[in-house]
Amino acid sequence: MKILAFAASNSKTSINKQLVQAAIAEFKNGIQADVEAEVIDLNDFEMPLYRPDRETDNGIPDEAKRFYQKIGEADALLISFPEHNGTYSAAYKNLFDWTSRIDMKVYQDKPALLLASSPGKGGAVNVLKTATDSAPYFGMDVRGSLSVPSFYDNFDIENGVITNTEIRDVLIQLLSQLK
Repeated sequence: MKILAFAASNSKTSINKQLVQAAIAEFKNGIQADVEAEVIDLNDFEMPLYRPDRETDNGIPDEAKRFYQKIGEADALLISFPEHNGTYSAAYKNLFDWTSRIDMKVYQDKPALLLASSPGKGGAVNVLKTATDSAPYFGMDVRGSLSVPSFYDNFDIENGVITNTEIRDVLIQLLSQLK
């Protein structure tokens, strides 16, 4: 089994990337040790802002094609969303917009677990709801979602683990839905 994982963020210090990495470790430790997991960085897929006339003039950037291909090669997806003013980060939205020009079913009917976190008590629930509600229209089989509020109170950055046992237990239960 191959999982493609990423934070929908371009921050070099993304807490959502840390959450994705912790989730992969939990999957390997408690569900399937031999899982192949690739954690990608959205910075490796940076491209100009989507514009229809840019697409007409230059076609779809190779970065969008590589992203679409990586999704196609995966058996399951694990995505964690930061919340920027109540919605997606500009970096994720741009990558998604370009990739959707290849195929509106960007996620190619892959099973997915959607996560979100923020330093505050809200836990990025607005973007998580948006992502969860819209995902089926774009070919994603959402198996579950989880918000991790107050990231720094519930996560040990030094060891890369969720410290809140209730959140960790829910995460493990949801991760088992990807198998």
